[in-house]
Amino acid sequence: MTLVCGLSSVIHFYPSILIRGVGMSAAIGLRRDFEADELRRLAAAAKDADQARRLLALAAVYDGMSRAKAARIGGMDRQTLRDWVHRFNEQGAEGLINAQSPGRPSKLSLEQKEELRRLVEAGADPEKDGVARWRCVDLKRVIGERFGVDLSEVSLGRILKKLGFSHISARPLHPKQDRQAIATFKKNFPARVLETVSKLALATSIEVWFQDEMRVGQKNSLVYQWAKKGTRPRQPKDQRYENVYVFGAVCPSRDTGVAIIMPYANTEAMRKHLKEISDAVAPGAHALVILDQAGWHTTRKLKIPKNLTMVSLPPACPELNAAENIWQYLRQTYLSNRVFKNYTDILDACQDAWRKLLDETGRIASIATRDWAIIGQL
Repeated sequence: MTLVCGLSSVIHFYPSILIRGVGMSAAIGLRRDFEADELRRLAAAAKDADQARRLLALAAVYDGMSRAKAARIGGMDRQTLRDWVHRFNEQGAEGLINAQSPGRPSKLSLEQKEELRRLVEAGADPEKDGVARWRCVDLKRVIGERFGVDLSEVSLGRILKKLGFSHISARPLHPKQDRQAIATFKKNFPARVLETVSKLALATSIEVWFQDEMRVGQKNSLVYQWAKKGTRPRQPKDQRYENVYVFGAVCPSRDTGVAIIMPYANTEAMRKHLKEISDAVAPGAHALVILDQAGWHTTRKLKIPKNLTMVSLPPACPELNAAENIWQYLRQTYLSNRVFKNYTDILDACQDAWRKLLDETGRIASIATRDWAIIGQL
């Protein structure tokens, strides 16, 4: 009697299909819940080449071919074919896939890996650890001291990746930054919007703009680039000092922005920029302009247009200003890795970069949109 319980079931087989090993008298039967045509269909759909040829060899056995010829079809000898029959009988077609070796067991226990994870997340202490950041060579030393385990730097790197770490560059953090101030600003932003709206005519729409300045000059910066492995590309680095200031402001909800290029960053330049922002605000709308507390932003000499309300960011919190990310994009995409001939060349390059930014539909919105500053959600 034959009992069929699924592809991976172990069942009793009819004795008509037998495989004998070399020098062996004992015969093993092929499970009878498969047929030759079915194995060929599985072989055609298999993504694993080794599994496919083993399926074809067993299909030949189902067709009544001798074990020697069937083994040749699968590129193996008769004993190897017998071994795969055992796997096939126990696990079905999935048993014909090479089992991946678990490899050498890790030298670190789960508890030690957890301690290593906490150590990396906490960061290195220059006074205690002697370094300002963790390198694999430093962690190798610490692991040897704490756990008595000797790991290579390559093995340690693999462990760190499995723990979810990656070797990436850090974002700048101002030493005087109050982290709580960031959360407080976001939390209180809706109240600031309501305060502004309460002073306006009914049905006045509100826009949120982010404003900032960027210095661009001959003393240029170099950025990451794609290059062939094993090479270190070179880029020109200028040491001259001609420069300009780009005053820029963007409105993510409208995917637009305005900018002026000035020789200095001062009150007069800011006054001209506010005039440009005011003209760019939609007719009948009022704009909240989010900006830092630079002296030319907060001076009483600055005349604020009637359709603008200035919203100052907390001190030392540049990550709240989406305009910072606009500058990063412009530098990396258009303004770095190049040498400017003269002042006019800098002006032309900045103007071209800003126009390209405006021409990229959706670019400003994708870079500068902040959930906490979307008026419709407040």
